[in-house]
Amino acid sequence: MRKLNSAALSLLVLTGLIASFSGCSRRASDEAMAKDIQGKISSDPDTKDSPVSVAAKDGKVTLSGSVTSPAAQQKIDQIAREEPGARGVDDQTSIQPDATQAAGPVNPAPVEQPRPQPIVIPAGTLLVVTTSQALSSKTSQAGQTFLGTLAQPVSVGGRTAIPKGATVSGTVVTAKTKGKIKGQGELALALTSVSTRGLTYQIQTNVLSSTVKGKGKRTAATTGGGAAGGALIGGLAGGGKGAGIGALVGATAGFVGGAFTGNKQIEIPAESPLSFTLAAPLTLPPPAR
Repeated sequence: MRKLNSAALSLLVLTGLIASFSGCSRRASDEAMAKDIQGKISSDPDTKDSPVSVAAKDGKVTLSGSVTSPAAQQKIDQIAREEPGARGVDDQTSIQPDATQAAGPVNPAPVEQPRPQPIVIPAGTLLVVTTSQALSSKTSQAGQTFLGTLAQPVSVGGRTAIPKGATVSGTVVTAKTKGKIKGQGELALALTSVSTRGLTYQIQTNVLSSTVKGKGKRTAATTGGGAAGGALIGGLAGGGKGAGIGALVGATAGFVGGAFTGNKQIEIPAESPLSFTLAAPLTLPPPAR
C-alpha cells in the first residue's frame, strides 16, 4: 500500500515538472518569436521607420503602434505571419494621419497669375479730335463746353488704349471778338475729359489758341501747360474758309485742320480736326481679360 502511494506521488511530481518545463519552454519560444519579428521589422527598409511593438502568447502574435503608410502596414503583417511557430496575427496597428494624406494624389500649388497693370498714357501724347460743332471767336463764350471724337486711336505699347471714335469734351478757354477799328480776335481751346468703355476720365491738355489783329494779320500758338516741347501752329493763309493749320509738337509734325475765315474773326467749322497734347499722364484701369 505504501509502495502504491509512493508511485502515485512520484507520478504527480513528474507531471508537474513536465508541465512547468513545458510552460517555461512556451514562454521562451513566444519571447524569442516576438524578438525575432521585432528585429525583422526594424531591419526591413520598408518598415524600419514604423514604431511598432510586437508581443506573442501561445504562438499568437499581436502587433500594436503606428505605421508610416498602408504599404508598411501590409509588410509588417506579412513578416509576422511568415514567422516560424506563429499561429495567428492580431494586427492592431494604425496608419499615421499625415501618412494617409501623403498617400493620396498631390495637387500642385496653383500658379499665381500676374496681376494686370493699369494703362498709363504718358504726357506729350497727341490727341487728334474732330469737333462736333462750330466754334468762333465771335459766337463762342469763355467757359463754354464743346464735344468731339477721337479721329485716331491712342496706343500704348502697341495696344489700343483709347479707341477711335471715343467721345472727348473740351472747354473754350478764351473767346474774344475783334472790333471794327481796334482790338484783336482770340479763340483758345483745351480738352478736359475723354470717355471710353463707359467711363469718363478727366484729362489735362495744352491750350490751342489763335488770334487775329490788325488788317487780317493772324498768329496762332498753343500753350503747353506742362506739355513737353510745346507746340506752334502756323500756316494760316489769308482769306476764305479751309485754311489749314499745321501743328509742330516737339520734332513731330501733326495736323490741325481748324479753318479760319475772313479778316476779322476766327472760326472753326464743325468736323474740323484739331490736335492737342496731353499735359499730364492719363491712367486707365487694366484691360478686361
